[in-house]
Amino acid sequence: MGLATTAMARLVWRRELHGAGFWRLVGWACGACALGLVAALILFGRDGKMAGYGLMLATGSLGLWWAGLRGRAA
Repeated sequence: MGLATTAMARLVWRRELHGAGFWRLVGWACGACALGLVAALILFGRDGKMAGYGLMLATGSLGLWWAGLRGRAA
């Protein structure tokens, strides 16, 4: 999930993410997705719920924003 969202983000925000290293962004996104998955397992008690995958996607996106887009002018 982290690799795919990073690749898509680099395509969409090519200029904004130019200075951020690809593998650095992948690391942040994968770490954030893992935290979201653990949080979903704690909240719901099992894997496989759509809300859990939504939480994982939201935390992965937040990780990408933190690593690459935070503090940049729109």
